[in-house]
Amino acid sequence: MEHFIVSARKYRPAVFKDVVGQQAITNTLENAIENNHLAQALLFTGPRGVGKTTCARILAKKINQDGTEKEDEDFAFNIFELDAASNNSVDDIRNLIDQVRIPPQVGKYKVYIIDEVHMLSSAAFNAFLKTLEEPPKHAIFILATTEKHKIIPTILSRCQIFDFRRIGVRDIKNHLADVAKAENIDAEDDALHIIAQKADGALRDALSIFDRVVSFSGKNLTREAVTENLNVLDYTWYFQITDLLLENNIPQVLVTYNDILSKGFDGHHFIMGLASHFRDLLVCKNQVTIELLEVGEQVKTMYFEQSQKTDTQFLIDGIDIANTCDLKYKNSQNQRLLVELCLLQLASLTFQGEKKKLDPRVDGDLMNNSTNRFVIPPSHFKSEKFTSEKITSAGNVVPQSPKKIETEIEMEIEESKASEPSEELGTENTQPKTPVHRSFSSVGGENQEQTTDNRESQKVIERPQILAERNAKKVSALSLKSIQKKQEIKQEMVANQPDAENLPVNNFSEEEMQAAWTEYTANVESEGKFNLLSHLTMGVPKLDGSIIHLEFPNHTIKTEVERAKYELLSFLREKLQNYEIDLDIIVNETITKRYAYTTREKFEKMKEMNPLIEKLRQEFDLDI
Repeated sequence: MEHFIVSARKYRPAVFKDVVGQQAITNTLENAIENNHLAQALLFTGPRGVGKTTCARILAKKINQDGTEKEDEDFAFNIFELDAASNNSVDDIRNLIDQVRIPPQVGKYKVYIIDEVHMLSSAAFNAFLKTLEEPPKHAIFILATTEKHKIIPTILSRCQIFDFRRIGVRDIKNHLADVAKAENIDAEDDALHIIAQKADGALRDALSIFDRVVSFSGKNLTREAVTENLNVLDYTWYFQITDLLLENNIPQVLVTYNDILSKGFDGHHFIMGLASHFRDLLVCKNQVTIELLEVGEQVKTMYFEQSQKTDTQFLIDGIDIANTCDLKYKNSQNQRLLVELCLLQLASLTFQGEKKKLDPRVDGDLMNNSTNRFVIPPSHFKSEKFTSEKITSAGNVVPQSPKKIETEIEMEIEESKASEPSEELGTENTQPKTPVHRSFSSVGGENQEQTTDNRESQKVIERPQILAERNAKKVSALSLKSIQKKQEIKQEMVANQPDAENLPVNNFSEEEMQAAWTEYTANVESEGKFNLLSHLTMGVPKLDGSIIHLEFPNHTIKTEVERAKYELLSFLREKLQNYEIDLDIIVNETITKRYAYTTREKFEKMKEMNPLIEKLRQEFDLDI
């Protein structure tokens, strides 16, 4: 089997004109040699794989050529390469200085190439200073490093510095095309572009990737083979995602993102690529900036076609949203949800623009007050499992359009801002003489509020009391929907009361109130509401006229009791036949409930309940 030589060695440039992407430096070195203006100490610095060592070898060979040498002469006796990473001590530098004094046997110059020179120790640098500043006429030092900042300033001041730059994607692609042609490999232009982008400016890395992909795909190098072998997310995914975002097709966007994750790609890599895709689309919108797009001609056509369908403001907002997601990704505890929310925001950008144009009268306030929020477009949630329903006052089920749902959400938010917690929970000492009834209906997506001061003119909706009690049990205090639900329950409670003119107001004693209170707590216990039972039996309610006063040690207990206030008042009013009864709940943090933990405390508690316990202990001489 023939010995394989990697492309990075096989196609290493032998002359300056073959060096890729460093024309400024190679031209400078050639002119310096021709004009005999070459410094004796040179420093080549730059990223890996950009040609530092290659240029040093070409320079060392070229300065020894006088026209009489053989064509394949490499002047190996005149070129000394030293790895500073393994020869970084003072003794190694002293041995080098001793060799420098000896003139070359063949040729005119002895060239010392010291690679990774930043690895030298401080003592070795200081031992090298004098020789580097005043070397013999036949000695030339070429220092190469990737980290110039680690070299001490006294060395830098004695060298002529050449900064090698990263090689452009187009230059790497052209060089790979030449290599593929020399190897008789049929390579697609897009495939070579992907390899060039993956190399990140290093030609040696590009050639190594090229060899790996050729081993995978053989003589036919395609874009699909490159993306599969390098685990690169194909740009076609970004075109597909962008089309779905422009269509506001949120379900399919989420499914596509799930497919990307199932192929093993990272969400962070995806969101960064999406931001770059938006940037490339923005670049294609102007002929002046289209040159900044470093892709193949076929892909450039695809970018141009999609850029014509996208709005400039959409791309700018999309880049901002994707960049914000990129910054938050590493600190997020739920990274997948973060990216999905980002996609929801992106899909709602064009929908917001259409909404402003379609109906500014209805949705103008909503859009103006929610500039930084996103609205889920309703166009792709028309199947039955996504249909929203509303139960009317008559108990009928009426499907609601998404537009009405959005309006109701906005109404709930405004209502929650306007309502105070104390009003919602009913902590006032007395009820207003003229109650205000509010009914909400979703007709045309608008909120209608009806207020009247005349009891006789009210149109109260009749509902069974059992329905109101069942709905009261299902209300949660943790959602916006509960705010409207509580208002409806409150209306039902009032609606099922007798007429205002015929309300009974019978006198009752405190003993009767205590008996009714005990009966209600028994009902609570039978229903399994032991937490509420504990709160109601914690203290003794005190009667003042028709007001029942309760004291609790903290606000948490007060809130729990207030949630059951309407049911409790209904029971007491009906039991005692007095509809002026109300509750006054206050918090007294000085109240403490003493519990018996130790044996002595338990005995003292029992003695308070029955003093004869102490006499029993003394009679039998018992110890505690």
